[in-house]
Amino acid sequence: MNNKQTLVVIGNGMVGQYFLAELVSSAAKDRYRIVTFCEEPRPAYDRVHLSDYFAGKSADDLSLVEDGFFQNNAITLYLNDKVVSIDRQRKQVLSANGVTVDYDKLVLATGSCPFVPPVPGNGRAQCLVYRTIEDLEAITAAAKQSKVGAVVGGGLLGLEAAKALRDLGLETHVVEFAPRLMAVQLDENGGALLKRKIEDLGVTVHLNKNTTLIKDGERCLHKMHFADGESLETDIVLFSAGIRPRDGIARACGLDVGVRGGIVIDNQCRTSDDDIYAIGECASWNGQIFGLVAPGYSMARSVAAHLAGQEQPFTGADMSTKLKLMGVDVASIGDAHARTPGALVYTYQDGRADIYKRLVVSADSKHLLGAVLVGDAGGYSTLLQYCLNGIELPENPDALILPSRSGQPAGLGPDALPESAQICSCYAVSKGDVCNAIAGGCATVPALKAETKAGTGCGGCGALLKSVLDCELKKAGVEINTDICEHFPYTRQDLYNLIRVGRIKTFAELLDQHGRGLGCEVCKQAVGSILASYWNEYVLEKPHIGLQDTNDAFLANIQKDGTYSIVPRIPGGEITPDGLIVLGKVAKKYGLYTKITGGQRVDLFGARVEQLPVIWKELIDAGFESGHAYGKSLRTVKSCVGSTWCRYGVNDSVGLAITLENRYKGLRAPHKIKFAVSGCTRECAEAQSKDIGVIATEGGWSLYVCGNGGMKPRHADLFATNLSKEDLIRLIDRVLIFYVRTADRLQRTSVWLENLEGGLDYLKSVVIDDKLGLCDELERQMQHIIGSYQCEWKTTLQDENSLKRFQHFINSDEADDHIVHVEERGQKRPAQPHERRHFQLIEEVA
Repeated sequence: MNNKQTLVVIGNGMVGQYFLAELVSSAAKDRYRIVTFCEEPRPAYDRVHLSDYFAGKSADDLSLVEDGFFQNNAITLYLNDKVVSIDRQRKQVLSANGVTVDYDKLVLATGSCPFVPPVPGNGRAQCLVYRTIEDLEAITAAAKQSKVGAVVGGGLLGLEAAKALRDLGLETHVVEFAPRLMAVQLDENGGALLKRKIEDLGVTVHLNKNTTLIKDGERCLHKMHFADGESLETDIVLFSAGIRPRDGIARACGLDVGVRGGIVIDNQCRTSDDDIYAIGECASWNGQIFGLVAPGYSMARSVAAHLAGQEQPFTGADMSTKLKLMGVDVASIGDAHARTPGALVYTYQDGRADIYKRLVVSADSKHLLGAVLVGDAGGYSTLLQYCLNGIELPENPDALILPSRSGQPAGLGPDALPESAQICSCYAVSKGDVCNAIAGGCATVPALKAETKAGTGCGGCGALLKSVLDCELKKAGVEINTDICEHFPYTRQDLYNLIRVGRIKTFAELLDQHGRGLGCEVCKQAVGSILASYWNEYVLEKPHIGLQDTNDAFLANIQKDGTYSIVPRIPGGEITPDGLIVLGKVAKKYGLYTKITGGQRVDLFGARVEQLPVIWKELIDAGFESGHAYGKSLRTVKSCVGSTWCRYGVNDSVGLAITLENRYKGLRAPHKIKFAVSGCTRECAEAQSKDIGVIATEGGWSLYVCGNGGMKPRHADLFATNLSKEDLIRLIDRVLIFYVRTADRLQRTSVWLENLEGGLDYLKSVVIDDKLGLCDELERQMQHIIGSYQCEWKTTLQDENSLKRFQHFINSDEADDHIVHVEERGQKRPAQPHERRHFQLIEEVA
């Protein structure tokens, strides 16, 4: 232990935390006692997706630190404490809170700070920056007493900040000094199209504006004066005009600093002091400062390798970017401005679809130097690989950006990529790494993600990762049989479409037209689910009864002792005192075990099969209905008390939860579905762990999709924000029916989305943008489900034939008296095997 050297890391942002994670998984872990300082009140979080905070994500949701990371790796963390000086002679750092730590090696990951132009009045109240969670909290507080907001800066960060102001419901302006938006990444035509698309979203863009003064406004808090004599009144001024490296502590201790700022580093990321490294936005390599996170991660890997005695030099980074700004696809690759001597330029513009594409190629037209994509960034991965790997272009390079035509070359296939081609820039995963993982047994995208980490950062490489997997499996001769079973040479999606198009209403019809044999438990239950989800007929009708599993066949969940559970629906968790009394009386009368579930309803356990109809009759007479707890269907819509009672609530979460549960209660699906509605971003209903999650914000409802709190927990993805109740319901209708149509058998929404080619972006394009022209049809299908809803227990009680199946003995009304319960905590529970034997011996003796 005493042989360990001390490594101090100053800064626990995205790059600092990434470095720690790399170090503790390397050979250098046992060489160092690690100490890190974080000047913010919380450890590392995701600044790239900072705007999600306004859409309902919490600081915990944005966290990049695994639970127990610092404790499990024996890392000393000083939170809310800033290092103020470095004594290089004594090799010692001193913090603002008076903490002194000796170091052997030191890593500076101090990041950058927002650039605030030196404009008179820039320090006035509600003149803010957009960098930390504390900044976001200040912006949120200011927005509550404001109507207009202006962002100074039209680059990547500025447009993200503008989205935040718009999400907060403010009239939003972007003020940019340059003649176009995203001047670093886009050419004139691309910038012009981006401006038009953003203005179509209700944001006013002011170009060529040099702010000279900010003073009191007449209608708003501020009045911004520009050099051209014009002015703009606004309540909030949000500076997002670029960044400056935080190199002050390095300057103070005598480290070399670049002419334009930044701590000078070599290819091992060492500073002018061999025992001090610098990584991320605070570092200057060859006179360059990198304002993206991927180069910072690359630097972190280089330092971790160097400390482990290995060489992984940092030799620069690709600054290509692909992102969605306020819903607009934007991408920039390489030499987007055609500065290379002799470069040739190809452009394509579709005025109707608002798409602009530009290729920059070498003078001999053989190699791609750069590209700009606005409005449609679908070809980004292909073009990036051409650029990064020097792959020779097709004979007509413009075919790569023109609309698909017969005879034109398709996109670059995975086989054309060299082994060194980088698939994931966030984690530096090459095609070779992916191929090795596939050869080692990874046969699915989730398995590849777990093994290589590819696709777990920004997620932009997901489509390319899938294409490499498919290509490698095909080359290996792996035939993936997607037949649902031996009786149907089709997938579940195929069967759904055959039923829909052929208007097939029974399993016998489907088997006769498209199958063979007699069927099995797999295809029968799958087809039973499809028929129920499309036609929504009573599942115990004669043509359907043989397709149901035990739970559906008896409209109740069978338990371990052979008894059944009774679960009446309690929409949104709201129940009257009279309703509670009814449940209590029924439970007491029939000796049922009672439990309040995590889904905010009451389960009654221990009913014998012949008791199910009589118990349900009492419940239905009291106004209850089936909770579908036995079906692959909507289970519950959990809710907090929302604005009705809670002082933090900003909307009626209970009312919406009841509306949603009553709307979707009859929907059968490939698997069970759970909802939740939270009345504010404090998230008491845990909406982000549900298949459908809804969170109230100041600007409206935020919709999250495809979460799962089960065996494989998954946070739901933010799907849309600032929704009215009507728009929210419309999107949920579409998502659910598209899931029902396209998911595999017994596939949860979380797994469905992970396996959906194109992922979340594709789902948005189908559901929001109506890419497939299906939205009207999806909504009609949901209306059919809603219109044909029936309480299955109410229907059963009115059908004498159906009631006959709820007899324990076919030829007798007698009950099964061999079921044994014991008392525990004041209620009955099933006897365990040894307890049953005990009672059996007593009976034998008697």
